[in-house]
Amino acid sequence: MTGTTVWEPFGARLRRAMDERGPLCVGIDPHASLLAEWGLNDDVAGLERFSRTVVEAVAGRVAVLKPQSAFFERFGSRGVAVLEKSVQEARSAGALVVMDAKRGDIGSTMAAYAESFLHTDAPLFSDALTVSPYLGYGSLKPAVDLARESGAGLFVLALTSNPEGGEVQRAVRDDGRGVGATMLAHLAAENAGEEPLGSFGAVVGATLGDLSAYDLDVNGPLLAPGIGAQGATPADLPRVFGAAVRNVVPSVSRGVLRHGPDVRALRTASDRFAEEIRTALTAL
Repeated sequence: MTGTTVWEPFGARLRRAMDERGPLCVGIDPHASLLAEWGLNDDVAGLERFSRTVVEAVAGRVAVLKPQSAFFERFGSRGVAVLEKSVQEARSAGALVVMDAKRGDIGSTMAAYAESFLHTDAPLFSDALTVSPYLGYGSLKPAVDLARESGAGLFVLALTSNPEGGEVQRAVRDDGRGVGATMLAHLAAENAGEEPLGSFGAVVGATLGDLSAYDLDVNGPLLAPGIGAQGATPADLPRVFGAAVRNVVPSVSRGVLRHGPDVRALRTASDRFAEEIRTALTAL
């Protein structure tokens, strides 16, 4: 690929989008059961209709859209083509796109994953990418370097909402620090001195309850899945995230998507979550 276009850093663009539109992130998760609920076939045509409708409904009003790449990849190259178009249309409408691909590997393979999503010439270029650090945080260096070069961001899995995550993320290292806490410390170092917000964030589940034992002040965004169908509510955010709540990007998928395929109903649901989040944060 040729040299990258240098965008304004993701953290600065995200801070502005959150301040202007509110911090809500809406997931685009076209799994088979949702397609069926919408009366769509589980095929590429259904996938395209679903994704286009979500983008039409909310890309012009929310800060972030988060497509889950697996639900597109399962349809092969035609599904990936739909994903490419969805990313481009969402960004054209003013939403930032976080690609939820959770990539993680070493060396040249990690570099290739990074080029797929973080190189500005790539068809799937996204404003940020979710990544897994569990081959060691240092394995993410190719993605960190390319994100810095292009003005993109990363969301590193740190304290995820799935119950299985604890056996790795809450494990304690020889130095007495937990693995999840170690990831947060790495991110704080990446973001040191950045204003108004660093570009390297953590994924921290909104369903995890009291996280006061962790230093969540990484000077970067905290992508918080679990609002809605997984049981967390906007009112939980101050309790879970404490002083770091201003940098939280609450993510809702089914709570909004189940109201489709009606565009107006999708917008109403998205606006309701955005207002509930705004109310929870202004109550501090």
